[in-house]
This record gives sequence, C-alpha cells and structure tokens, in this order.
Amino acid sequence: MNREEIMQSGVLLVDKEPGMTSHDVVAIARRSLGIKKIGHCGTLDPMATGLLMLVVGKATKIQDLLMSEDKEYVGTLSLGATTSTQDKEGEILEERSTEEVTEEAVRAAFGEFTGEFEQIPPMVSAIKKDGVPLYKLARKGQEVKRDPRQVYVTGYEITRIDLPEVDFVVNCSKGFYVRTYAHDIGQTLSCGGHLSALRRTRSGKFNLERAISVQQLKEGERSELFNSLVTLAEISIMRGA
Repeated sequence: MNREEIMQSGVLLVDKEPGMTSHDVVAIARRSLGIKKIGHCGTLDPMATGLLMLVVGKATKIQDLLMSEDKEYVGTLSLGATTSTQDKEGEILEERSTEEVTEEAVRAAFGEFTGEFEQIPPMVSAIKKDGVPLYKLARKGQEVKRDPRQVYVTGYEITRIDLPEVDFVVNCSKGFYVRTYAHDIGQTLSCGGHLSALRRTRSGKFNLERAISVQQLKEGERSELFNSLVTLAEISIMRGA
C-alpha cells in the first residue's frame, strides 16, 4: 500500500440527515472525495438520523468486521397505532386507545425485551428472499414468510414517558431492527405502536464526536475531508489489535 492509498483510506463518520438514504450519502462522498471505493456500515432508514460509517479505500476490507459490532440508538415509540412499515413512514393499519396503558406497564413491556430474544424482520427491509430485497416485494404488496432472527439487547433506558410517546435509548446487536422493537413492545401492551423517531449514536467504538455533517461532506475541501478520516492505524489501536 503506497502512501497515497494510506492517506486516502479509513472510516469517515457522517451524521446523516433525515429524508435521505444511506446510499445517497455514499454517492455524495464518492463525488466529494473523488473515490469510487466507498461503502457504508449498516443501513439507516431515510427517516433516521445519526451515525453512518463510510469505509473509504482500503478500509472497505474491514467493512464486515465493523458492521458486526453492537450499536446504540435513541428513539421514540408512539403507542396506539400500528403501521405497515412499523415506523411513521407507513400507512396506519390499526388504531387503539392508550387510556388503559400505565407507566408501570410500559416499563414492564420494555423489560421483556432484554438479553437474547427473537425478532421477525419487517417486510420493509433489505434482507433478500431468492435474491430480491424484501422491501421490493413489499412495494408490490407481497408478504413472504420471514425466519425469526436471534438478536440481543445489552441495555436500555426509558428517558421520557408522555403517553402516547415513549423516548428510549437501546444498546443492541447487529441485525437488530429498532422498528420491530417498537412494534413488538406496542403489541405486548395490546395497543399497538410504531417507531416515530430514530437516531444512531454509536456503532462499536465509534460515536458522533468526530462525525461531519452532510453539508460538510458536500462542501468541504477534499483535503479536509481526508483529514477527517479515522485512519486504519487508529482503528487498529481502537480495536486493541
């Protein structure tokens, strides 16, 4: 690896804005950095904000390794309505009263989803069935059987209960769907629920402290953007290698 390759390889931390896909951010980075070899570690839904890790240059070789680490999210659960996508972007399928829901019941419901448990991935997800992403089938109105996945929650905190809204922080495994977490808690409370806000605040050892904004990514000097990279050497030290 020559010096230029080393200087142009690493992880770029971006604070994603709402309304854009993870691929949109990758496309902006490719234009701004003048490099095609860029990928991302873990898709963020368009409605979600927060930490999107871009692997640049030689760092694409450790993409799978970085994606396998635990993550932290801050979210809002809205009780009383179930949606087709398990979040606020979908159509409301059913509405129920939350008058009978108590703070104690909310805390108990969250308590049921700790440690290891199974989640059934939502139809609106990037998981593939016979080579076709589920979200593409969902757009056609198709629903297929999805196998439950083993996931885990290492910790959570309820930061606000103002029914029908509940704010929370959750630390979870790779492959964890926060939308499904919100949906399942709503089902446990017998009133339904969906995810109405989501922000990723940590992935493995990385957080938002060194993240740049999408605006900075679009308008920043190329040299400054390369200086913002977490280098391969830094990543090696962070991971204790």
